[in-house]
Amino acid sequence: MTLNDTTATLLQEAAEWRLLGLLFECPGQNWYVQVRALAQEAADPLLRSAAETALDEASEGDYHSIFGPGGPAPAREVSYHESIQLGYLISELTTYYAAFAYQPVTEEALDHVSVEVGFIGYLRLKEAYAVASGELEAAQEARDAASRFMNDHLSCFAQPLANSLAESGVAYLAAAGSALLARVGPPRTLPVIQSLAPASECVDSTFDCGIA
Repeated sequence: MTLNDTTATLLQEAAEWRLLGLLFECPGQNWYVQVRALAQEAADPLLRSAAETALDEASEGDYHSIFGPGGPAPAREVSYHESIQLGYLISELTTYYAAFAYQPVTEEALDHVSVEVGFIGYLRLKEAYAVASGELEAAQEARDAASRFMNDHLSCFAQPLANSLAESGVAYLAAAGSALLARVGPPRTLPVIQSLAPASECVDSTFDCGIA
C-alpha cells in the first residue's frame, strides 16, 4: 500500500498522540523502549523534549507522588467535574470506545488521561487506514469523533491538569501537560453527554462504526 501525504501525516499524528499517552502512563516494563522509539518519530519539539527528559527522569515513585491519591495532579477526568456522576461518565466513555473497538491494555480507569489521549491516537490511526483504503466516509467519522471527544472530554481538564503539572517539579510531566494543552486547548463548552450509536449497530468489522 502506497502512503500518500495525508496518510503519512495522520500516521505521524497517531504516533505523537500515542507517545503523549505513554508519558501519562506509569513507567514500567517496556515503557522506556516504547518512549524512546516513538520519540524518534515525533516532529513536535515540545513533545520530543518531554520524551527525552522522561527517559532520564521518569520513575514510578515520582509518577505516583504526582498522580496518586493526595497527589497534586489528578489524572482522571471525573476529578475535574462538579456535576457529572462517575457512572454516567464511564458509560459515555465506554460507548465511545466500543463504537471504534478501542480496547486499551491498561490497569487505569477509562477516564484516565493516558487512556483518553491514547484514544485520540487510535482514532488518528483508524483515519489513516481509512484514507489509505479510500474509505473517505469512514475517515471523516474518525476525524469527527476525535474532534468531539477532545471538546467534550480532554479539553475539560487539559488546562487545570497542565497547570498542576507545571508546579509538580517533574519536568517531563510538566512538558507533557503543556503538549496536551497545546493540542486540545482550554475548555470551549460545558461538558455535554451526547447520544451515541450503540456498538451493536456497527456493521463494518474492518473499521467499525462512528459516533452517531
